[in-house]
Amino acid sequence: MPELPEVETMRRGIAPVVGARVAAVERPVCKLRPISLTPARMPQWRSRLVGATITGTARAGKRVVIELDSGDRLIFEPRMTGLVLLADPPDVEHLRLRLKLAGGGPRQLLFWDRRGLGSARLVTSEEFATRYGLEKLGPDALEITSEQLRDRLKASRRAIKVALLDQRALAGVGNLYASEILHLCGIHPARRCDRLSRGDWQAIVVAMHDVLATAIRYEGSTLADGTYRNALNQVGGYQNYHRVYDRADEACTRCRAGRVVRIVQAQRSTFFCPRCQKK
Repeated sequence: MPELPEVETMRRGIAPVVGARVAAVERPVCKLRPISLTPARMPQWRSRLVGATITGTARAGKRVVIELDSGDRLIFEPRMTGLVLLADPPDVEHLRLRLKLAGGGPRQLLFWDRRGLGSARLVTSEEFATRYGLEKLGPDALEITSEQLRDRLKASRRAIKVALLDQRALAGVGNLYASEILHLCGIHPARRCDRLSRGDWQAIVVAMHDVLATAIRYEGSTLADGTYRNALNQVGGYQNYHRVYDRADEACTRCRAGRVVRIVQAQRSTFFCPRCQKK
């Protein structure tokens, strides 16, 4: 967390920065665990960023990408608790990076991270292609076809829920949305990939596109810890529509007869309805 819907919401939220010029780069004093910065030294950041114009925003899986007229790209990877913001952050204690902007529109772009597990990388276009190309990062979950997903995973003996988290096979899906996707299409999370039919793969991708698009419409999920916020520091709304995630022992919203079960797969919690999702 954040996953594709939350990161895409952040990306859309910061779209007004396009056309702005970077006037200054600051790394606020933070006594907590530092985030990973590449390059490591701020003079390199300033020499490459100050004076550059932001030409676009994009997303690479679960990462926000800022495109610059120099050809460089600034990559924010939120990991567990990172946020890319235009508004004032939840607190200043966990503020990690500030870009002051000029030229109209937003006056700042911020990276905030409570746990310090996220990263910010300034890379060239060649480095971006090497690090985030299809050899390293699978097709985007909003765009992948059932044939592409099947070709990438059909020989795997892994459980489908575990395989969906593999960012080399499929970019953007994490633990929360994998459970939601499999519930919507009625597939048990422990079924092996090599035992899924062509129709199963089609059902998974249809459900994937449906769940992710709906979650983006509600601007992502803010869970019980309250960490996730959109670019304006406001909570998401999709948590109010979760089908199974974090709903163990509650009635299934689909069949109404089953109870949601929690199991552990690859050290991660999985939620499903044993009546709707038979193995």
